[in-house]
This record gives sequence, structure tokens and C-alpha cells, in this order.
Amino acid sequence: MVIEIDEGSGFCFGVTRAIGKAEEELGDGGRLYCLGDIVHNGKECDRLERMGLCSIGHEEFDRLHDSKVLLRAHGEPPATYRKALENNIQVIDATCPVVLHLQERIKREYLADTRHSKQIVIFGKNGHAEVLGLVGQTEGNAIVIESPDEVCKLDFTRDICLYSQTTKSLSGFNKIVSYIKEHISPAATFTYFDTICRQVANRMSGIKEFASRHDLILFVCGKKSSNGRVLFTQCQKVNANSYMIESADEISAHWLEDCSSIGICGATSTPKWLMEECKIHIEQLLGGNE
Repeated sequence: MVIEIDEGSGFCFGVTRAIGKAEEELGDGGRLYCLGDIVHNGKECDRLERMGLCSIGHEEFDRLHDSKVLLRAHGEPPATYRKALENNIQVIDATCPVVLHLQERIKREYLADTRHSKQIVIFGKNGHAEVLGLVGQTEGNAIVIESPDEVCKLDFTRDICLYSQTTKSLSGFNKIVSYIKEHISPAATFTYFDTICRQVANRMSGIKEFASRHDLILFVCGKKSSNGRVLFTQCQKVNANSYMIESADEISAHWLEDCSSIGICGATSTPKWLMEECKIHIEQLLGGNE
């Protein structure tokens, strides 16, 4: 039996950096809050909670004073920083540098358009933490479109400037670009910026190639991970014998029957140690069947 863990799976740079900052702060002792789950993986959140990290929502954050709060890789809108200053909160900013750079670009674009006649459009998921941070750079005026099907709601007689959430699909972004180019008025301008993180985007093709090599795919992922759902769909496209699980105890011995090759992979929010646990659990199940 071959059991392979996908080398390309696991935390992206931004998540690794955020968790490193949390561990560093927790090592110094004292109370550390995190605004939202530091990563969309319950098992990793539980591990950090045992070390002393306390996840809070925005309502609780607004009531905090004289505390230390970590901002996760997704980023936050300007209002969060203003509230932190107002309430004497020490911010540990773990915003992913790629996201931070995107926030700054969108803010410059918005401020440069003093008449606010331009439509600043973000290809992203409504309500997603990163998208809320991006929209916040425009005082809430940016237009969010979740899929190419929604592009028709734009006003093609007005200037359009298009950006993307860093974890969206490159193919979807390109479809939107093509549609706008075809429908934009000659009197209007269209500019677009491919702001998709290549570390994440390249996993699309990588995960499909990995899934195609194995009889069974176990995709380890937290239920809250939108990136995980997208990547798991890619696995299913090339390997119908794919299962999404959150932890090793969900693995059924029945799945392992008639398999000579098992692949274990995950999202950008899936820790390597969790995939290793799954491999060990499979080996124990197989050993018990011998």
C-alpha cells in the first residue's frame, strides 16, 4: 500500500506567518486575542487555544480595552485599526503581505478618484474576511461580484477598475475580464489587476495531478474553508473516489478496500501535522486488518 501526503498541500505563507506570530506572542505569556479564527481549521484552532489564544468576534473586539489582539492573515478594514487605537488595543498585525499590498492598491485607486465616478470592482466572496477588508478601503463603495455570472450587474457606460480576492480562481477572473472587454462602452475605461496569489492558484493544477495518481483521495479540511471546498471540487473532478474529512477519526476502513494507493491532501488552512495523523491512522487500520 502506498500512502502519500501531497507536498503542495498545507499552510500557505500568509497562514504560516500568522501562526508563527501567534506562537511567538503566546510564548511570552499573557492573554492574546485573535479577531476571528486564525485559520479555518478547527483542529489547529484547538491546538492554539490550548496554548492560550482566544478567538473573538467583532462585537467582543469593540468592547475590549487595554488588550493585545492579533489580526489574522485575511486582513481587516480601516475601521478595525481605528477602534483599536480608540480602545488602547495593541495590534499584532499578521495580515498576509500579499493581502496588505492589495489593500493599499485599492485604497490609492479609491482616493485618486476624487469624484468617485469609477466603479471599483472586487471579484470575491461576499462577507469573506479578506473581501470585507478590501471593501473597507473604499469606505464600503466597492462592488463585489462572486462569479462571472454576476458581471452583468455592472454599468458598462462608466469606468471600471477590477481587482480580485487573492484566493479566487484565475479562470473565473479571466472570464470576467473578457466579458467586460466585450461590453464596456468605448467612452469608458477598463483597467484590471490580476491580484490572485500564485501560491494558492498553482495548487489548482497541482491538486488535480495529485488526485489523478491515487485510487483514493482523503482531503483534510475544516468546514469553514472556502479554499478547501474549491480544491476538493478539483479533486472530485479527476477522482470520484475522494472524501473530505476534518480529522483522522472520520476515516472509514471500508474506504481502504481494494486500494493500492492513497493520497492525502488538504487546503491552504490544513496543517501538515493533521495530514500526518491521518496517514498514521490509515496505517493502524491496515495493520488491524492483517
